[in-house]
Formats: sequence, structure tokens, C-alpha cells
Amino acid sequence: MTFASSVPLLFLPGLLNDAVLWRAQITALADLAAAAVADLTLDNTIADMARRTLAAAPPHFALVALSMGGYVAFEILRQAPERVARVALLDTCAAPDSPERAAERRKGMASLRVGRFAGVTNRLLPQLVHASHVQGPVGTAVKAMAERVGGEAFLRQQQAILDRPDSRPTLSRITVPTLVAVGENDVLTPVDDAREIHAGIAGSRLHVFSACGHLPPLERPDETSALLREWFEAS
Repeated sequence: MTFASSVPLLFLPGLLNDAVLWRAQITALADLAAAAVADLTLDNTIADMARRTLAAAPPHFALVALSMGGYVAFEILRQAPERVARVALLDTCAAPDSPERAAERRKGMASLRVGRFAGVTNRLLPQLVHASHVQGPVGTAVKAMAERVGGEAFLRQQQAILDRPDSRPTLSRITVPTLVAVGENDVLTPVDDAREIHAGIAGSRLHVFSACGHLPPLERPDETSALLREWFEAS
């Protein structure tokens, strides 16, 4: 990762996502700050993902995270809060998995260990994006990202998600300017999860994307970019 400005933007992708998730935002915000996307495919704990990201990052940065990236953002804020200038948390949650959700993850991991990695299937896509995006370029981009990330990284990421700590007790310690945003139709991390984060971080702003699922940077790229610009430029 390389940075050119004093307060660069560091983007954290979600499960089975890569830098393409943030491509529109990096382009739209290029006049404001240098940007980089952390690689969250190499480690099987959230703590190690955060340590690897911090080791490659500059001394001070603004953090933009989605879903699993949000779990890493919470960990970065625990490990090195003095290095984060501001944080944007999109479609994530502070609580650990419910027992039912954890069981679903373990079942999927077990199936992959005895079979072929299927990536993001047509059956899974409606859980990730709004129905209007299942067919077309957004759905195609989501599938392509999953293929690039691959099965081995998927297993590492799922293990990290399963073992993540409960971040709810530490929300009140976040004092930097914070944006919390979520798609109104997100079924994986619903609006109530975002509201819980917003309520726990004093002074945070909550934004809900209409007609949007779990991936606003792809589903609502212009709105996401404008929202991040406003957050980044705010005093």
C-alpha cells in the first residue's frame, strides 16, 4: 500500500470482496486523498487482519469499512485508536454471530472442505444485493470478486468472522467522526444492526440507502461516494 497525502483513505473490504468493491469511491474521491485497499484474505483472525493492515498503513488515516471490514475496523480502533482520524462503517454489526448464524457458517465451511468452492451463487446473490441488481453488472461483479478471492481465503475469512470479539462494549470509546450507513434491504446486517452502532457511538451519523442491499459501494456508487466525501470533508 502506498499513500501520498497526510490523511489518506484506507478501505477495508468484506467477505469475498476485493478492491473492486471500492473502485468507484476511490476514483470519485481521488481529488481528496490518496487511497488504498487492505488485503484481508491472508489471515484467519480479525486481530491478525488488523495487525497486518496497521503494519502496512501510514501513521494516520481515515478508515472506510464494509461488513467483515467493519469487524477489522473495530479491532484497529482497539489496537491503535490514535492512528484513526475518522471512520465510516457500512453494512456491518458490532455483535458476534447468533448461534444460528454461526452454525450456518460452519456448515458452509464443512461443505467447502469436502467439495468445490462455488463462490457466490445465484441462490446467494439475493442475500447480498437488492433484487434489482441480481441480474446485471452488479451481480456479475460480486461473483467475479468471489472467484478471485477463492475458497482457501473464504475459509480463513469465515473462521475469523466466527471468532471475532463482541465490539458492542467498546463502541463508546470511539470518539473520532463516525459515519454509519446501511442498505435498507440488507438481510445480512440489517438496519437495526446499524442503529445499534449509531446509538453506541456518540455524535455518529446514520445514513440508510434506499432500495439497497448489503453492498452500497456497488449498488449505489454515486450516493456512497457523495456520502463519503461529505464525511471526509466535515470538520
